[in-house]
Amino acid sequence: MYTIVTVADVVEIHPRDFHKPSKRAIEDWINTKYADKVIHKIGLCVGFHSLISASEGLIGHGTGIVNVNVDFRLIVFRPFKGEIIRGTISSSNESGIHMSMGFFEDIVAPAALLFGPSQTELEEGGSRTWVWKADENDFYFDRTEKCLMRVEQETWTDLSPQMKKLDEDFDMEARDAAGLRSCPYRLTVSMALTGLGPDLWWLGEQAEAAEEAAKAPENVGETNEVEMTA
Repeated sequence: MYTIVTVADVVEIHPRDFHKPSKRAIEDWINTKYADKVIHKIGLCVGFHSLISASEGLIGHGTGIVNVNVDFRLIVFRPFKGEIIRGTISSSNESGIHMSMGFFEDIVAPAALLFGPSQTELEEGGSRTWVWKADENDFYFDRTEKCLMRVEQETWTDLSPQMKKLDEDFDMEARDAAGLRSCPYRLTVSMALTGLGPDLWWLGEQAEAAEEAAKAPENVGETNEVEMTA
């Protein structure tokens, strides 16, 4: 789910940060630039991991800004295809179910990748809920339910200013057939295998509550290192 990437970049330390220790000023600059942002074809940056090396600072003429060449590591969120991840149902429409992991919202489970046969039901207020019709029993994908889901595909869209200039017809507010706006990184997931879908289906209410109470903070598992240059 998480990986470590190696990045090379030029850090700019402004005079207002000269009172900070050098490592702290560099770390703050890196987190400001990269944290909670998507690096194209790399993943969603969670935050700074460690500093590998830093050059001597060079003061820019007339600005007082110190430029430092640095190599550092970032923690990046990018689950692999086939990985089982946990999320919460945030909304549903006729095209499928939108999922959230709290820190990452661009996850969609299309109707074709849900247990079949499934169909939507119109709720009060105009919202929709997907229902799995199985053996004369109805299993609901209710909003806010915690679910296990399987990663099937990742979709990348380059939203950098350079790409927007090249594409004169680009519209950030445009939506596709599923009602989704353009985003730099989206996961397509499935909930069509035994054990996937709402925890409540498989564990029951008491077991689900006991699991939540006993759950320890999730640790960053085994990671892979990737090198890139900013």
